[in-house]
Amino acid sequence: MKAFSYLTTKGEPRIGVQTPEGLLNFTQLWGYFKELKNFPRAPELPFLQLMVELDYFSEETFAEVIAAVGEYRSLDDLIIREPFSWQLPVQRPTKILCLGRNYRAHAAELNNTVPEAPMYFAKVPSSLLPHQGSIRIPAGVGRVDHELELALVIGKRGANIPESKAMEHVAGYTIANDVTAREMQREEQKKGKPWTLAKGMDTFCPLGPWLVPAGSVADPHNLTLELKVDGEVRQKGSTADMVYGIPELIAYISRFMTLEPGDLLLTGTPEGVGPILPGNRIEGTIAELGTLENGVVQGGSN
Repeated sequence: MKAFSYLTTKGEPRIGVQTPEGLLNFTQLWGYFKELKNFPRAPELPFLQLMVELDYFSEETFAEVIAAVGEYRSLDDLIIREPFSWQLPVQRPTKILCLGRNYRAHAAELNNTVPEAPMYFAKVPSSLLPHQGSIRIPAGVGRVDHELELALVIGKRGANIPESKAMEHVAGYTIANDVTAREMQREEQKKGKPWTLAKGMDTFCPLGPWLVPAGSVADPHNLTLELKVDGEVRQKGSTADMVYGIPELIAYISRFMTLEPGDLLLTGTPEGVGPILPGNRIEGTIAELGTLENGVVQGGSN
């Protein structure tokens, strides 16, 4: 089961869900479900993040709603047939937390050591970019690299979360590209400065297109990752090679920061990072999660 956020041609926000019948308008399905179950006070659901925040986002919820509505009406008229624009699966996270050097081969290719504890840094919400959007490279920043990553979305608030309970706080998974101004990052490192600017420029965190419920992913620690630039394979790896697994990552960071529903955690990138240029087409694929596609253009913030 894969869900996504989109805008209609009229600019109306909606939630969609992928089913064997096709892409269904889940926002409309939810409205019929409320009527059927006599839930007049139940909220409208125009955004996936709202489902996450209300603890509605699960494989079971989607299945129950689709089955209940399908029993008394045809789902054919709920298939999305009109053009739409992809939106971010999570639109307003309080935090975008990222892992550095969480794959040994990637640390080695950049002549870095593997950290003795998870090494976190942050990107900013304004860096987020939806599926099919264009990464904008400002003039004068030098080399800019792609970094394909498994991203998880927090579903339940928590602090000091033990490893044994950590997976209970994951709502779902999606795909991220931790775009990095590499030359700028290296200069900041030499001067002992943080990486915020090199990592946090507008459009430097493509995300999506789907948000897959945690229960729909058999094993997030055994997913293949592959990134192509103009059809050429640049990165190929597996989450099985992560130095620190998801329970360790959540337990560690929650010792210092309270995790909120909708927060994003990017788990690191495998080897093969490389430069991107205006005109390139990037495809990042993770097994069971789909493919994130973005173009690259010259230009800074809008």
